[in-house]
Amino acid sequence: MYRNQRLSQLEVLEEHKDNMPIITRRVLTNLTKNALYSPSKVSSALCAAPMSQPHVGNAQPYSMQRQALLKFPALKLEETLSKFLKTAEPVLTPAELEETKRMAVEFQSKDGAELQKILEKVAESQENWLAPRWLKSAYLSYRDPVTVYSSPGMTFPLQHFKTSADYYMYTAKLIQGLVKYKKEVDEGKVPVVKMGKNELDNSQFSAVYGTCRIPLPVQDGLEYHPKSQHVAVVYKNHFFKLPVYNKNGVIINAKVLAEQLQQIANSENKSGIPFGVLSTDSRDNWAAAYAELMKSPTNAQSVKVIQQSLFTVSMDEVVPFSKEEVFNVLGLQLIHGGGTSQNSGNRWMDKTIQVVVNPNGMSGFCYEHSPAEGQPIAMMTDYINKIFPNPKEFEDGANDNYEAFSKLPFDQPSPVLEEKLKESTQNVNKLVDDLQLEVLQYKGYGKDFLKKQKLSPDSFVQMALQYAFYKLHKCAGAQYETAHLRIYYGGRTETIRSCSNESLAFAKAMMDPKCSDEARVDLLRKAVNGHREYTTMALQGRGVDRHLLGLKLMALENNKPIPKFYQAPGVVKSAHFRISTSQVASPNEAFMCYGPLTHDGYGCCYNPRDFDIFLACSAWQSNDQTCAKRFAKAISEALTSMRELLERAGEKPKAKL
Repeated sequence: MYRNQRLSQLEVLEEHKDNMPIITRRVLTNLTKNALYSPSKVSSALCAAPMSQPHVGNAQPYSMQRQALLKFPALKLEETLSKFLKTAEPVLTPAELEETKRMAVEFQSKDGAELQKILEKVAESQENWLAPRWLKSAYLSYRDPVTVYSSPGMTFPLQHFKTSADYYMYTAKLIQGLVKYKKEVDEGKVPVVKMGKNELDNSQFSAVYGTCRIPLPVQDGLEYHPKSQHVAVVYKNHFFKLPVYNKNGVIINAKVLAEQLQQIANSENKSGIPFGVLSTDSRDNWAAAYAELMKSPTNAQSVKVIQQSLFTVSMDEVVPFSKEEVFNVLGLQLIHGGGTSQNSGNRWMDKTIQVVVNPNGMSGFCYEHSPAEGQPIAMMTDYINKIFPNPKEFEDGANDNYEAFSKLPFDQPSPVLEEKLKESTQNVNKLVDDLQLEVLQYKGYGKDFLKKQKLSPDSFVQMALQYAFYKLHKCAGAQYETAHLRIYYGGRTETIRSCSNESLAFAKAMMDPKCSDEARVDLLRKAVNGHREYTTMALQGRGVDRHLLGLKLMALENNKPIPKFYQAPGVVKSAHFRISTSQVASPNEAFMCYGPLTHDGYGCCYNPRDFDIFLACSAWQSNDQTCAKRFAKAISEALTSMRELLERAGEKPKAKL
């Protein structure tokens, strides 16, 4: 990740397609679900003009030196509809397909043509017509909790703390390392990578430090505080301001930070009122509670210090775990904290970066997605893991002339706020009870084997997920994967539609005992190559979903009715993503995790390493059709059978000429 040389397009496809996605998981697709074909769920805030970036206050991210990036275009309608029909076909009955085709033809000649003209005019006048609209609709107007639904967890390798001093020093090094990486960002030292001839946008790296989402009715805001000098530490539900620069602006030494963290822990023996649990609730509930919380000047001042911090650091209470469940417990602690009996109150979910560290050796990030995709988080993680083995990296920094930590006071909650705390506690505990997470470390093979087979590791895993879903549910599953749009100014994401006629044919062949190995291998390679072709299109901004969304938003912004096309069976069913996926690659024993997109579906974020594959599978307990453990088992069986297939096909002698 830290190379200045220009990468080939193939390397970029593998390294940068999903480093996140960040990230991305559920929130990135919820607009497709909620806005693409459910007009009743689209907020009127989306129609507001002008389409500038919503924020609260005057602070904005640092502006980086302007890159030579592309202007985001409006695609040709006929091309998008043609691609759309092909992607919808595997999830439709013949009758549904014919109905969708009829509605697409009508849309292209009537409503769609009119909206296309409006979109083209907007695209001509703006560098990126999608970016501000995506921020508003996919994030700031999204009303489900960010907890589980949109904020993923990114793990660090497990630690083994022999003493409490080891724990505080590890946490201090994380803090110092993250502040050092901010210096790299501020000085413009993050390498500019190219995809083909095009640079990839680095502006998001400056948008994550000091950033906080603000809960508001209808549509949230964002605050940026990139020049902040402190972090917010959360311990036993209490909040503390911890300066990370001395009075001369020098980053404070890790040893000093560790001493401060230990003093924070020594200062509190009892758990405080879990004000942080309010931030785990739905955005409307949190907005109402926030308004009540901020009525107190004392509370308002303390909340502002939290919001203005570079990031938060949650020093959690010890959570027990078994060897078999260690990865599951780790992932769940990062994305929801395990409920209020554990660490869900020890959070501030609105902060873009939440560092979570447990004395049991677990640690990682929880990432609020609004301001950026996952690339900054992926790069931060790589940077930390790169410098951690070298003790000299943490010997520098200021040892004097610094301000000590201070506790942030909160008033006793009013009766109204007491009720809000009670409601948020009940809601997060229900959410915790409903979410299943099963982390599979598949040890049969990894990228090394797949590259020798001349198969894209990412596309291969995507086909394994399609096959596993088909084995369990005996039907094709609409599958979402994130592609970045960083070749464009302010580019966010496009959807890779992984479910295809080719993936369905492969899955059926694997379940058909009469099908030959030669035919199965041929279908596998066609499915992998088909996915790779769609990936290339998505990375270039030539996917289906964002264009269709843009046309719908043009209708909303211009007070026009939503075309009937958006109720077509193909639109509805192909955007009901029962499998929400992303690749977040790391050489470490680490993974990212998040909740499912649909109630009858799965989340699956994976890390294909050289010789194994981590897959974090999630599902809802309350749905009797899905089970994370069964899905993980089906994936393991699919990966094994696919390797055996390739090995059998490779062992057969070639025909003599």
